[in-house]
Order: sequence, then C-alpha cells, then structure tokens
Amino acid sequence: MNLEHVSAVVTGGASGLGEATVRNIVKNGGKAAILDLQVDRGEEIAAELNEHVIFAETNVADEASVQHALDQAVRAHGSINTVVNCAGIGNAEKTFSDSKGPHKLENFSKILEVNLMGTFNVIRLAAEKMNANDPNDEGERGVIINTASVAAYEGQIGQVAYSASKGGIVGMTLPIARDLSKLGIRVLTIAPGLLDTPLFAALPEKARDALGKMTPFPQRLGYATEYAMLAKSLMENPMMNGEVIRLDGAIRMQPE
Repeated sequence: MNLEHVSAVVTGGASGLGEATVRNIVKNGGKAAILDLQVDRGEEIAAELNEHVIFAETNVADEASVQHALDQAVRAHGSINTVVNCAGIGNAEKTFSDSKGPHKLENFSKILEVNLMGTFNVIRLAAEKMNANDPNDEGERGVIINTASVAAYEGQIGQVAYSASKGGIVGMTLPIARDLSKLGIRVLTIAPGLLDTPLFAALPEKARDALGKMTPFPQRLGYATEYAMLAKSLMENPMMNGEVIRLDGAIRMQPE
C-alpha cells in the first residue's frame, strides 16, 4: 500500500498510538478518519490537519455507530483501504481477592466488549467497505492493523480481563487474515510493550523512569511514534499478513 493512496480509519485516533498513526499517515500523503469518543480532541486534530482528516464520534462496540462512521469516511475520502484499531480500555482487578471478592463479571465483560468485540466489529464492517475497492497491482484491496499487547502473552497480576481481550485479538489475527485473503485484504496485529501513552501520563516521572528501565533495550518507555512507524511499514509491505509483531524492546513482563 502506497501511503499517498491510503484512506484510513483509525479507532482511538484522538490520542496516544492512534493519534501518532493518524499524523504519520497524513505526513506521508494519506488521509484518515478518526473514530473516537473524545469529541473535543478528535475535532481539534481534524481541524488542525484540515481536509486530510475527519472526525466521527464512535463507539466501536456498537454496530450502528461504527457503520455510520465508516459511511462518513467513505463520503469524505471516497473509500476505505486501511484500518488501524487502537481503541481500547484497561482495568486492574484480580480473579479473586479477600478484600474485594470475585472479579466483577460486568467489568470483565466490558473490557472484552470494547477491546475484543469492538476490534472485530470494526474489522467485519470495514472489510465490507474494502471489498468494493479496485485492487492495486498486487491485488490488494485493503490492510487491517490491530493492537494487542504483550499482556496477551505475559499478563500481570490484576490483568486477567485485559489479557483475555488482547489474547483474543492475537488469536483471531490469522483466521481473519485467511478469511479475507481471497478479497485481497491483509490482516496484522501489533503487540506493544510499555509505550508512553495516556495510560502512563499521570504517573510521576520517577515511576515512569522505573517502568522504562524494565525494558532491556532501549531502557525507556516506547514512543507512540514508534508504533506509527511500524504501522506504516506494515501498510507498505504486501507480504506482511496474518502475523502478530511484538513492539517491546525485548521485554518479558514479570507477574507484577
């Protein structure tokens, strides 16, 4: 996929990894639609990047909301040929603890609804839009990039719901790539380690430094721009398909 021809939908595009991805797409000549619940920030970025970006308030777990946003993106940019799924939420809750009792089932369900079902909801509806695209010289109609986490492999204490949701994204990457292969749609997933996102923004500098030093090399939190760089590379390389790529500086998370 030539970046100048990219017409992307980026969920969670109003902050963090998603915002960095939107900015990198535009920097390289593409266009993007931000799908997010952060209305003020999403509209601010869209206004800054002018005709290259639109914002659509979107609940990724709601079919009608996503369908409406995708229709807006097609009207604004003519088509959708790229999806980057960055929308997600987290929590900290043990399976059982003496003080709080069993993990609340509604909390577990909410994490899976947004992170896993929301990702799949966007994929399935965007694939329908991509199927209408004319294939490029490689026969490609689109590329979909999802966001998992190293927690899919090394979930820490209190991360059972988050790890389950991200493990689900890892597990569905290959079968979806196989499902969509005959349509010329590639499917990939990035599994970040400790990246400097809004999740860490409220932490004291000392705590952020300590987290960064957990990474073998480089010993720091990763940058959102490094995620965007990898996403760009995956968009451009037609042989990349059905794979999950760790972006983690060789970290392997300890129990806590």
